[in-house]
Amino acid sequence: MILKIDNISGFSAITDDSTECSETTAFILTHQNKKYLDCVRTKVITPKECLDILGITDKIKIIGITGTNGKTTTAAAIYSILLDLDKKVAFQGTRGCFINEKRYEEKSLTTPPILQSIANIKKAIEQGCEYFVMEVSSHAIEQKRIEGLEFALKILTNVTQDHLDYHGTIDEYIAVKSRFFEDDGMKLINKDDGKIRFNKRGCMTYGAEYPSTYKVTAYSLSSGVSAVIQKFDKMYDFSSPLHGFFNLYNIVAAISAVDMLEVAPIEDICEAVSHFGGVEGRMEVVSDEPLVIVDFAHTPDGMDKVLDALKERDMIVVFGAGGDRDRNKRPKMGNIANRYAKKVIVTSDNPRSEDPNLIIEDIVLGIKNKNSLHVEVDRKKAIEYALQIRDENEIVVILGKGDESYQEVKGNRIPFDDREVVRELLN
Repeated sequence: MILKIDNISGFSAITDDSTECSETTAFILTHQNKKYLDCVRTKVITPKECLDILGITDKIKIIGITGTNGKTTTAAAIYSILLDLDKKVAFQGTRGCFINEKRYEEKSLTTPPILQSIANIKKAIEQGCEYFVMEVSSHAIEQKRIEGLEFALKILTNVTQDHLDYHGTIDEYIAVKSRFFEDDGMKLINKDDGKIRFNKRGCMTYGAEYPSTYKVTAYSLSSGVSAVIQKFDKMYDFSSPLHGFFNLYNIVAAISAVDMLEVAPIEDICEAVSHFGGVEGRMEVVSDEPLVIVDFAHTPDGMDKVLDALKERDMIVVFGAGGDRDRNKRPKMGNIANRYAKKVIVTSDNPRSEDPNLIIEDIVLGIKNKNSLHVEVDRKKAIEYALQIRDENEIVVILGKGDESYQEVKGNRIPFDDREVVRELLN
């Protein structure tokens, strides 16, 4: 991309693409493009130098959230709370980039290339933002896509199996996540997770099981999420319309983070939580009658959390697994669906270059009770079948894609949205 700037040091733009360089366009050197450095015939700058040139290093507080699950909901909750407290704030992540309640960028990578992040931070500052909340993926940490950024606060949600197709082993995945928390800066760690190594200096914790700075002492999941948090010797309560034990963690992380930033009294933060309605594609109710829920869960742990939150209901679960990704998680996902669901429908979910039938075979290996199993590779037909066979008291839960609007097949993105398909079929 090209970032236009005021004429500084003899150039008026910055690019991360060596083919776009010119006498007036500087080249930002990153971990991804350094192999093209020999082709560059212009001024070369680092990400840190880019931030300094633009004069934005100390003008905004950057909050980074990493973890296998919960990044988007936690980041969105922090963004919502800050807005509710009359702060100007931006949010960058899987859903795109939002600045003061306006969407500026459509869905993209969880963490885009560093120049794109810098461009979004610059735009946020120009819009008067004091805070920039961003999701940080393990890929971004490994590929140094956050190089040069100074975080006011770093947050860990959890670490479970994911992206082993890229990182190789769970130990390497944990090691990459741990690198994000090596510095002396402020950090907030899920105490109950217990996998990450981190620098204890500047660290606070949250949790429901183990002693922590922000400790859940009581909670109810009967109607949304209600809980009491203890911080030192004081108690604070909150209520949220979100559902599920996993969202208890996401909300407590958001409350704790905003409190650490010293934005407002914690009582006001807890009050603001009640106004956060969640994220599209995360436990999203697409239809009330019949009850159909769509969620992004695409890992064993993510599926377990969502289905556990709904375990009091009789469920028909529709799901698949992505192609060109960690094969080891597929039978585990099958096993989890089999454990919670009354009926299981296995289908296709972004097969990419793989044969979707072979992906389904991997999933089915984990399903012991084949009597409840139905296989339908066509995802629309699978959803249609679920709606047809449901009994009066059963709910339909469609997992894996959330608010994605496409199926990725053989290098092509074919328009497909689980939610729109449900609405079309019901109407």
